[in-house]
Amino acid sequence: MTVDGVSEAAATGRRVTGRRARTRANLLRAAFSVFAAKGYGHVSIEEVCEAAGYTRGAFYSNFAGLDELFFALYAERAELIAEQVSSALAQGGPDLDVPAAVDRVTEVLLLDRDWLLVKTDFLVHAARDPEVSRSLLEHRARLRRAVADRLARARGHTELPAVLGTVEDAAHAVVAAYDGVTVHLLLDRDVAGARAWLKQLLTALLTDGSTGPAAHRRG
Repeated sequence: MTVDGVSEAAATGRRVTGRRARTRANLLRAAFSVFAAKGYGHVSIEEVCEAAGYTRGAFYSNFAGLDELFFALYAERAELIAEQVSSALAQGGPDLDVPAAVDRVTEVLLLDRDWLLVKTDFLVHAARDPEVSRSLLEHRARLRRAVADRLARARGHTELPAVLGTVEDAAHAVVAAYDGVTVHLLLDRDVAGARAWLKQLLTALLTDGSTGPAAHRRG
């Protein structure tokens, strides 16, 4: 049997796929709230299911366990941050205006305290599990590559401070600055202050203290 030229099985398959995707998204959203409130290691599968309104069967049809769900949650947010940074740096053409790019990055970058609580829990968990550590390092490397790629494409037009070395080193410095600012944000809860401080750090790192792109052009 067909429905508007599409087989019933195909149509049903799409509905099942869509429903499963929604279930997975709802479980991730519920888990985020529960992990942020209670912390990883203090949350059960039952609590996640209750928060999402699903059974354990629905949970296990999407995730093998809490570790897999937790990593899926981290991966989702890490992808978002990498896209935010990459998109912000991609604007403006090859002649990179570093202060303007820093402004764009600090305006859009995710600085959500609940996310930082979950991220910190995950870092501690990964530090005790070599396999999880390797996966986490891969995701962090993707963020650095997004930054390094943009800096590399602009380097023929904009000179980075020599102390940073390669563009990969510069990308490491950018991510380290983000990490440092977010740690402080966990304690003082001042998002506006965190954005201002991150802007100052990134400007100092990438411009050697100058205020405009002209100072960084090759002679």
